[in-house]
Amino acid sequence: MERLTNLGALTVSHTAVVEPPVWENSSPVAEPDVIPSQSDKTGGGWLVTVFNNETNTYLEVVAILMIATGCDAEEAYIETWEIDHYGQCPVHRASQSECEKAAEIIATIGIRVEAEPDPLA
Repeated sequence: MERLTNLGALTVSHTAVVEPPVWENSSPVAEPDVIPSQSDKTGGGWLVTVFNNETNTYLEVVAILMIATGCDAEEAYIETWEIDHYGQCPVHRASQSECEKAAEIIATIGIRVEAEPDPLA
């Protein structure tokens, strides 16, 4: 279970800072996200993979993944954890141009990143 800290007008968790009204009247059980299959995506077939290094912090990697791929803080944190613990992680699947653009943005923090055809597509 995620641990929350109340700081007056803000609620802080390890993944995000949100206004309290977001939590009011919400269900305690999260609905599962539906992950689209490759056939549901148009223009897919490419994959962005990020590799671990000893230079970048978790915060830097989480932030750049959110900027480059448009994912939320929770997904970016999970991917960052996988990069750190497994040495690499696929972080984005999309068209060639979208993956190359995301990889270019991620590379701006000095981390090794590859955009290549998805072997599972």
